[in-house]
Amino acid sequence: MFGFEIGLTGGVALLLLLLVGLMFILYLVPIPLWIAAWASGAYVGLFTLIGMRLRRVPPGTVVTARISSVKAGLDIPLNDLEAHFLAGGNVVRVVNAMISADKANIALPFKRAAAIDLAGRDVLEAVKMSVIPKVIETPKIAAVAKDGIQLCAVSRVTVRTNIERLVGGAGEETVIARVGEGMVSTIGSALTHKAVLENPDHISKNILSKGLDAGTAYEILSIDIADVNVGENIGAKLQIDQADADKQIAQAKAEERRAMAVALEQEMRARVVEAEAEVPRAMAEAFRQGNLGIMDYYKMKNVQADTAMRDAIGDTGDGHRAATPRQ
Repeated sequence: MFGFEIGLTGGVALLLLLLVGLMFILYLVPIPLWIAAWASGAYVGLFTLIGMRLRRVPPGTVVTARISSVKAGLDIPLNDLEAHFLAGGNVVRVVNAMISADKANIALPFKRAAAIDLAGRDVLEAVKMSVIPKVIETPKIAAVAKDGIQLCAVSRVTVRTNIERLVGGAGEETVIARVGEGMVSTIGSALTHKAVLENPDHISKNILSKGLDAGTAYEILSIDIADVNVGENIGAKLQIDQADADKQIAQAKAEERRAMAVALEQEMRARVVEAEAEVPRAMAEAFRQGNLGIMDYYKMKNVQADTAMRDAIGDTGDGHRAATPRQ
């Protein structure tokens, strides 16, 4: 009885080992995937599938992409798909993009598609944009015509992806900036704002003639002016500001001249006071030399006293002298 139990336990353990081994073999060798690839005409060897497992490459992803490409008539080597996955790329998206490009008669080799994907761009979305162009609406651009009137314009730029320049080409921001620059330049070169309002298509024609899509990942198909509004009179505002500035400069210069006149007046008063201080000394010198007599001195004093009396009588009390009538 005891031997029978030992044999039963050993049989169960052996069965479990066989099941685990079978599951490991089925995991290591995906038989259903191998059969699907063989049935689709995209044969992949069993040892190749085992090697993918050992290299930590999911066979389902790579083999499914391989099957899709073969069914679409594209011969993409399995090693290239595996290498792209190991480089961090999206194999399924690259294959789908190549299939879409092939159906649309767009030349897209695997190396270019892989480079676009590894550069961080959505290669499938790029192919779709090549087939169905995208419309980019610029923000409101304000520019001033030569007559000083401001115009605010909004444009819609229709672009499609340029696959050849997608790697290393500038993005939408550069296209919007260049279109805005062209709008400002065109409006600024117009003689009057009315000329722009009458023919807004001149803006788009001028911008398209400059080849603004050079160096970008897009090709500009058309530029349409969606809206043009009249803004402020910038020229009048600038003239008003200039007039105010000229006024302040003139006031500053007038104040400078007034200050110089006051300084000159004070200087002249100082000279008068200095000259009056020399009078007593000159009178003393005249007395010594006999050029001035005592009667002359008294006459001069009488004149000074008479002048002081007249000043006192003419003072009105508020700091102003009354006007003396002419004789």
